[in-house]
Amino acid sequence: MARRSPGLDKKQVVDTALRLLNEVGLEGLTLRAIAKELEVQAPALYWHFQGKQELLDEMATEMYRRMVADTDLAAGATWQERLTVGNRGLRRALLGYRDGAKVFSGSRFTGTEHAVQMEASLRSFVEAGLTLPQAVRATSTAYLFTLGFVTEEQGVEPLPGDRREGYDVDERATRMADFPLAAAAGADLFQNYDDGFEEGLALVIAGIEARYRVG
Repeated sequence: MARRSPGLDKKQVVDTALRLLNEVGLEGLTLRAIAKELEVQAPALYWHFQGKQELLDEMATEMYRRMVADTDLAAGATWQERLTVGNRGLRRALLGYRDGAKVFSGSRFTGTEHAVQMEASLRSFVEAGLTLPQAVRATSTAYLFTLGFVTEEQGVEPLPGDRREGYDVDERATRMADFPLAAAAGADLFQNYDDGFEEGLALVIAGIEARYRVG
């Protein structure tokens, strides 16, 4: 059995993993790489995590903690304000890490901190007249929009300002000149992500209002 490394705690491992993530990305983030960064043997990490997925779960949880600490939501906020502020904060948090959306996607929170905001958000919908299933669908749709948007965004720009080769909008337009609408769409698909996100989130909120007839 591996010996526990003196002084090595779970938070230290997670903080190191999140920092290393920006350097090597999700594919390169291995327990061995983290152990090397911490100057310990890889088996020492198994005292805290049985495998990479357990580590990713804790990383996502820590990302959420940092996101909430950095998100200011006024008391008595409407459901529209909660969706807007919450999803803006989520996108900002995910963009702070290379492959941040991939880490977050499918991970299971290890604590219950998220239940505080979840309860308040669902309550704001129910008080506005939605049923609980409708509230769940509304909040999860907005969340999935944000997660999917950032996943695609980070496919082009792994970190803000760090653009991958092959996504030159002008070159794409020239190559697709026989398809003028598809060619012109590249200007909106592969740049101006801030504007695209805000417009998309507004569409989701407007859709919720129209679908459930709630203001």
